Amino acid sequence: MDADSDVALDILITNVVCVFRTRCHLNLRKIALEGANVIYKRDVGKVLMKLRKPRITATIWSSGKVICTGATSEEEAKFGARRLARSLQKLGFQVILMKKDLHDSSNANFKVVNVLAVCNMPFEIRLPEFTKNNRPHASYEPELHPAVCYRIKSLRATLQIFSTGSITVTGPNVKAVASAVEQIYPFVFESRK
Repeated sequence: MDADSDVALDILITNVVCVFRTRCHLNLRKIALEGANVIYKRDVGKVLMKLRKPRITATIWSSGKVICTGATSEEEAKFGARRLARSLQKLGFQVILMKKDLHDSSNANFKVVNVLAVCNMPFEIRLPEFTKNNRPHASYEPELHPAVCYRIKSLRATLQIFSTGSITVTGPNVKAVASAVEQIYPFVFESRK
């Protein structure tokens, strides 16, 4: 077994966070009174709305900004944002979610801002050795946290590497998360137990 051989690693996406703007002012009280599956947080000026399919929680502000969390893919996040916009339209708001094409990445109205994923290596990792070999990108404070924090600035990704071989990856999109796992594999392979 060597680091160059192709190893299939399962990257499990656990959360996709997206943001969109409704392009209209939203009356939170009206959403709270007439909407379904809604929690009104008047003290902080927002409404939480939950969807069952896809399982998404949306945080809605009166300015029209909406943050959706809980999706397990970028497509599911888009679908959830569309369903949310539709339910706000049914409440009487002039919501404009997206222009013509949903897959047009130049449309700045909808944006995936964060992806959280988990990946398990088929071996355990010696964290002190890994940290020593990968400074300044890797930092390890075992008294504070059981994982090594490894940052890849070019991808804007952060990896939490545990001695069990489990790696938690946070990045701006699914592609960056996959690239981060590809980049880290040879380094963790060198420090395997």
